[in-house]
Amino acid sequence: MTTEVRSLREFKMPDVGEGLTEAEILSWYVKPGDTVTDGQVVCEVETAKAAVELPIPFTGVVEQLFFAEGATVDVGTVIISVAVAGEAPAPAAPAAAPAPAAAAAAEAAEPERREVLVGYGPRTGGSQRRARRTTAAAPAPVAVPAAAPAPAPAPAPVAAPAVAVTGDRPLAKPPVRKLAKDLGIDLRAVTPTGPDGVITREDLHAHAAAVAVPAPAPVVEQAAEPAAAPVAVPGAGDVRVPIKGVRKATAQAMVASAFTAPHVTEFVQVDVTRTMKFVRRLKESGELGRDVRVSPLLLVAKALLTAIKRNPEINAQWDEAAQEIVIKGQVNLGIAAATPRGLIVPNIKDAGAKTLSGLAVSLGELIDTARQGKTAPGDMQGGTVTITNVGVFGVDSGTPILNPGEAAILAFGAVRELPWVHKGKVVPRQVTTLALSFDHRLVDGELGSKVLADIAGILEHPKRLITWG
Repeated sequence: MTTEVRSLREFKMPDVGEGLTEAEILSWYVKPGDTVTDGQVVCEVETAKAAVELPIPFTGVVEQLFFAEGATVDVGTVIISVAVAGEAPAPAAPAAAPAPAAAAAAEAAEPERREVLVGYGPRTGGSQRRARRTTAAAPAPVAVPAAAPAPAPAPAPVAAPAVAVTGDRPLAKPPVRKLAKDLGIDLRAVTPTGPDGVITREDLHAHAAAVAVPAPAPVVEQAAEPAAAPVAVPGAGDVRVPIKGVRKATAQAMVASAFTAPHVTEFVQVDVTRTMKFVRRLKESGELGRDVRVSPLLLVAKALLTAIKRNPEINAQWDEAAQEIVIKGQVNLGIAAATPRGLIVPNIKDAGAKTLSGLAVSLGELIDTARQGKTAPGDMQGGTVTITNVGVFGVDSGTPILNPGEAAILAFGAVRELPWVHKGKVVPRQVTTLALSFDHRLVDGELGSKVLADIAGILEHPKRLITWG
C-alpha cells in the first residue's frame, strides 16, 4: 500500500489591522491531528485594536501549532502548519515534510500568499518590527504531540523571524527622543518624514494615533463577563497586571491626546424629565420598531448630532502637517464601550444622516458587538466625535480626554431626582450633568458653549427638536 505524498502548508500571522506588527493568541480552536477546511476559524487573536478570529486558507490536517495560548507573535510569523493534499500524518513518512532548501525554492518560484483580513491589502517590501524584549525570541513549537511519535526528529520548523534591527540608531533630536520615551514609542517603529530621515514630533503623534484605540472612559454598558485579569486580594501582596493589547494602546492614546491637544471642559446641569418620559413612551409604543432598543443614551446621541448639524465646525480635525483645520463632511459617532479586554470606541459611520430609528438600530448593534468582543478594527477607525456614558456607573460627571484626532467628546452623567425650580416652584425633577471636552486649537469657548447649550436645550424639550422616521 502506497502512501500519498503530503505537503506542508504554513499559515503565518496575518496583518489583522492597518500597520499592526504583532498579536496575542487568545485561544486555539484546533489541535494537531484535527482536519480543517478552507475558511475554518482556527484561533482567536488580540491586537492593539480588537479581538479577531483567524480563518485558515487551505484544507488539510493540522500538523503543528507553533505557539501556546497567551503568546505574542509578530505579523508574518508561522503559527500553524497543515498537511494538505494527502492522508493524515503517518509515522512512516518522515520524508513528507519538505526540506528547508526545497521550501525556500518553492517560495522563490511562487509569490507568497499573504493573508490580510482587515485593511487595504498586503504591505509590499520588507517590514520593520520592534525588537522583542526578552521572551519568545525564537518560537519553539508548543503543539500537543501526535499519538504516534515521529521516528526521527525533523528540523524544528522555525517561524519567520522579525527583521533584524541594524546597529543604525534612528535619527531624532533629543526632545523628540524624550517625547517618544514618555509616549512609550519605539523610534524604530516610526516612519520618519523629516529631512534625511529624521523623526519629528509630528511623526510620533501620527504613529501614536495610527496604532491607538482611543478609549476615554468606560461607558455604554458593562460587558457580560469581567475582564480576565489578576485579582488583588487585600493583605496578599502586590499584584502585577501585564499591559498589552487594547489596554496598552489605550494608555498610549491617552498620553498622546493629553500632551497634544489643549483640553477645555465645560459642564451644564440639565432637567431631563421630559427626555426620560419620552424614552418611556417610545419603549411602550414601539414607534421605532418592535425589537429596537431605546435608552436615554439614544436621545443624548441624537441631541449631539442635531447640535453638530447646527454647528458643523465642531466636527473637525487638526492637520498638523498642513497647519489646517479639517471640518469633516460626515459625523462618525464613537460610543466608548467597556469590554473584558479593555475600553474601546467603535463608531457609527455617517451617524448624522440617520433617523432616530436608524440610529437606535445602529447603536444596539454596536453595543451587542462590543459586548461579545467581536468589534472589527475597521469599526474603531475614522471616528470624529465621541460620547462616554459614565452615568451607567452612577458617576455624575468627569473631564473626558479626547480621542486622538477628534475635536470633542461628550460625557453623559447619571440621571438623578433632585430638587429643581420648575415653573416657579421647587419640585423633584430628573437631572443630569453633561460635560463637553474640546480641543481649544479647533474649538473656541463660544463654539463649545453653543454646542453644549444646544444639546442641553434639546434634552429639555426632546419632542420639539427631535424628529425620526
